[in-house]
Amino acid sequence: MGMSNPENPPPLPIAVLISGGGTTLRNLIERIQSGSLNVEIKIVISSNPDAHGLEYAKEASIPTLVVTRNEFEGPETFRDAVFDPCRQAGTKLVVMGGFLKHVLIPHEFENRVVNIHPALIPAFCGKGFYGLRVHQAVLDYGAKVSGCTVHFVDDQYDHGPIILQRTVCVRPGETPTSLARSVFQAECEALPDALNLIAAGKVHVNDRCVTVAE
Repeated sequence: MGMSNPENPPPLPIAVLISGGGTTLRNLIERIQSGSLNVEIKIVISSNPDAHGLEYAKEASIPTLVVTRNEFEGPETFRDAVFDPCRQAGTKLVVMGGFLKHVLIPHEFENRVVNIHPALIPAFCGKGFYGLRVHQAVLDYGAKVSGCTVHFVDDQYDHGPIILQRTVCVRPGETPTSLARSVFQAECEALPDALNLIAAGKVHVNDRCVTVAE
């Protein structure tokens, strides 16, 4: 029996929840394949049967499932339909990669569900703040910096403990589309960095405060 090397822990088994284009999922798959992200995607769950991200999952031979919100009467049954397959797949962490449906978090998944939001929480976040709406709001307000936030998910929109944030300068003449592009570049680094820290057991949560071990 070989000893496991604490410097090189086994890949963290995760699920990825998507609703649309799957650009976040594609970034994670590419980084896993390049050896720079120490996770294994066990299942991809989409709230939308037409989500293009399902194609990225199939190309990478990752099992997929579609769970549409309107199939379920109450929030509890929708929660179970999303998280039961995550349990069955043996996932230790659930990553929301552009998942646009509100879902309750089961008790045992507390601080085990991660989201990335394309702004600096607590600014420009909450219900209705997604996609280009976020970046338009940043520009309308006249903010000089924006960025992205990786956070644990609780039962409120964009509310759980913050793991890490990355900033992006808002340049003169910026449009929502150009700002979205800059923020997404930051997201492509921030989310894998956060997942690698979690996979290495370096992320600890105490109430709202997240500490990252050296």
